[in-house]
Amino acid sequence: MANKNYSLPLNEKYRYKYNYKRVMDSLLLILLLLLLGYRVISVNNYSFPWFVAFLCELWFTFAWFFTLTTQWNPAVIKTYPDRLWQSVEEVPAVDLFVTTADTVLEPPIITVNTVLSLLALDYPAHKLACYVSDDACSPLTFYALQQAFQFAKFWVPFCRKYELQLRAPLRYFSEVTTPNATPQFKQEWLQMKDMYDHLRSEIELDTFRKSNPCHGDFAAFENTEKTDHPSIIQVIWENKEGLADGLPHLIYISREKKPKQSHHFKAGAMNVLTRVSGLITNAPFMLNVDCDMIVSNPNIVQHALCIFLDPKGEKEVAFVQFIQQFYATLKDDPFGNQMAILIKYLVAGLTGLQGPFYGGTNCFHRRKVIYGLSPENIEKGNGISEEELKQKFGASKEIMKSVADALEGRTYSPNDINISNIVDVACQAAGCGYEYGTEWGKQVGWIYGSVTEDVVTGLRMHEKGWRSEMCTPSSVGFTGFAPGGGPNSMAQQKRWATGLLEIFFSKHCPIISTLFGKLTIRQCLAYMWLVNWGLRSIFQVCYACLVPYCIITNSNFIPQDRGIYIPIVLLIVYKVYTISEYLAAGLSIRAWWNNQRMSRITPMNAGFCAFLNIILKMLRISETVFEITKKDLPPTEDIGDDKDSGRFTFDESLVFLPGTTILLLQLIAMIIKLLGLQSPMANQSGNGCGLGEIFCSVYLIICYWPFFRGLFETGKYRIPLSTIYKSAILTCFFVQLCRRTVPPS
Repeated sequence: MANKNYSLPLNEKYRYKYNYKRVMDSLLLILLLLLLGYRVISVNNYSFPWFVAFLCELWFTFAWFFTLTTQWNPAVIKTYPDRLWQSVEEVPAVDLFVTTADTVLEPPIITVNTVLSLLALDYPAHKLACYVSDDACSPLTFYALQQAFQFAKFWVPFCRKYELQLRAPLRYFSEVTTPNATPQFKQEWLQMKDMYDHLRSEIELDTFRKSNPCHGDFAAFENTEKTDHPSIIQVIWENKEGLADGLPHLIYISREKKPKQSHHFKAGAMNVLTRVSGLITNAPFMLNVDCDMIVSNPNIVQHALCIFLDPKGEKEVAFVQFIQQFYATLKDDPFGNQMAILIKYLVAGLTGLQGPFYGGTNCFHRRKVIYGLSPENIEKGNGISEEELKQKFGASKEIMKSVADALEGRTYSPNDINISNIVDVACQAAGCGYEYGTEWGKQVGWIYGSVTEDVVTGLRMHEKGWRSEMCTPSSVGFTGFAPGGGPNSMAQQKRWATGLLEIFFSKHCPIISTLFGKLTIRQCLAYMWLVNWGLRSIFQVCYACLVPYCIITNSNFIPQDRGIYIPIVLLIVYKVYTISEYLAAGLSIRAWWNNQRMSRITPMNAGFCAFLNIILKMLRISETVFEITKKDLPPTEDIGDDKDSGRFTFDESLVFLPGTTILLLQLIAMIIKLLGLQSPMANQSGNGCGLGEIFCSVYLIICYWPFFRGLFETGKYRIPLSTIYKSAILTCFFVQLCRRTVPPS
C-alpha cells in the first residue's frame, strides 16, 4: 500500500543519444540501399545469381533497418531502492519460481546454489516463498533441496550478518578464496566453506542410493518415471511463525505427467507454478529464474518494486526484466554467446520503446497481468464473473477464489497461509488434465505454441498495451554460466531460432499484433529484429552458396565495374564501425573477430536447422522439440590461459551438417578455380568470376576455420566422419547441379 505523504519518485528514466552510432547506422543503411539500387538499374548484369543476391541483400537491408530503429532512442532507468521503505506502508509479497528439468543436463548442485541465493535475499522472509519446479521428477533434486535447506539455516544468517553481495556459495567460495578480515569472520568463513563442501559431496556422491529411496518423504517417488508420474508437492520448509528474519517458504513441485500427452515444455511448468503458488501464497508479484541464474544482487526485489509500485508503473508495467549476464566467462568470447555489445545497445534501445522482450529468466511479473488483465481494466479487476472465471481458469473453486483475489488486489497475510491444508488441492491443480477446456496457455498464463514461450508470452502482454522495463542496477542482478563448446551453444541457438520462427508463422506474429492489437509500430520492428534470428539463416546460406556457384560456373554476383566500390565501402565501414564499438566497450579485437566469425557460423548451422524444423512442422511431418541446454559446472580455477577451453567441439548432431557442407563447397570451388576447371562460357562474354567472389570464398573459409581444423583433429574436436560423408555427398550434388545449369559452349 502506497504512502501518500511520500512524493519522491521511486525511479527515473533518462533518455540519451548516441549521435555517432546514429550516423554510422544511417550510413550503412544508405550504402545498402545504394547497392540495391545499383542491382536494379544494372540491366545488363541480370542473371540467376544476380537475382538471388538481390533478394538476400534486400532482406539484409530490412534486417539492418530493424536494428537501426530498435536502437535509435536509447534510455536507461535508475531505481532508488532506499526510497521504497518510505514510499509504501507495507511491502508486497513475492513468489520465487525456479525451474529445472534434467538432473544430468542441469546438475542439482547448480539448482541448489540458485535456491540458496534466493533464500538469502535482503527482503522480509515472511513476504517470500520459493517454489522449485522439477520436470524430471527426481528424488535426487528433492534430496538436494532438503540438504540445501539445512545448510541455509546457517548460510543465510552468515550472509545477512556480514552483508555479503554474492550469496550463492558456489560463486562466493570460488571468488573469495582467502578472506582477509577479523579472526571471527575468518573462523565463520572456514566453517561455512566446510559445510558447503560437505553439502556438495552429499549431493554429488553416491547418487544412485539417494535417487532410489522408498521411505519417508521419498515414498512419493516410488515407481515413478520421468514421463509418467502423479503430481508431487513436498513442503520442505514452512515459515509458520511469519518471521521477517527467518527463511522463506521452500516448496518442491513436480507436475503430473503421462505418456503421449503434451506437457508444453517450460510454459506448462510455469503455469503449474502459477496455479500452485496462487493457492498457497498468491503473491501479487512473481520472479522466475532458470536453475543456473543465481542472484548477484540481494536487493533485486526492491529494485523491481521501484518500477512496479511507481504510480506510473502500477498502470503501465507488466513485467520487469533483468539482463542475463555471465560469470566464469572465457577470454575473448570464443563462441560468441556472451553478447556484450548486443546487450549494451539493444537493452538501451528497447528501454526507449515499449520495453524489453521477456527473456525467460530473471524476470518479475505482475500476477494479475499473467492472469490476462488488460491495462484498461487495471482499475476494475473485479469485473470478471464467476462463469468467466470457471471458463478461463478451470472449475476448481479454490483457484477461482485465488484468481479473483489477485485481480481485485487482495493479498494474503502470513496468518492466512496454511500450506499443509492446501497441498491436496494444489496437487489437483498440478495435474496434466486440469487445463483441458480452459484458457491456460491461450489467453492466460504462459502462452503455448512455441519453444520460446518467454518471447510469445511477453509479446502477448505488449499486444494488450502493457509496457515492460529493463532494470539495470549498478550491481548486476543475476549471473549465469554461458554454454561452452559447439554442441551446447548450437543447441541453445537452434531452440531460440526455432521458437522465433514458430512465432512468426503463427497468429502471434508481431505484424498481426500491430495491425489488430496495441503493439506499437517500432516495437513491432524490434520484434521483427528478434525474429530475424531465425529468418536470416536462409538468406545467409543462399548468399554463402552463391560464392561457389559463381566460381564453378564462372559467373558473378559481385559488381565488376564502378559499382564494386559500393560493397567495398560497405564492408570497410561496417568492419571499422563494429571494431570501434568493441574497443570502446573495453573488449579486444580478438573478441570482435570471434563474434564476427560466429555471426556467420551460428545462423548457417543452428538457424538453418531451425528453419528446416519449421518447414517440417508446417508440412505436419514432425513437431518441434524443446532441447534443454546443458549446464556445466563453472571451473573453480582461472581458465583464461587454457588454450583448449575455447576450442570448438563437435558431435554427431545434424546441426553441424550445413556448416561442414558450406566449408567443403568453398574448398572445392577454390580447387576448381586454381586448376582452371571453370566453365569457359562466361569468360567469352567478359562477365566471369572475379576477385570479389574469390575474396568472399576465402573470407568464408577463414570464418569456418574451426570447422576446417575439425576435419583433421581427433576426439571431440573432430567433425564426425558421418557428418563429413553426408557433407561430401551434398557437395558433389551441388557441383553437379552447377554444371548442369551451364549450357554447353
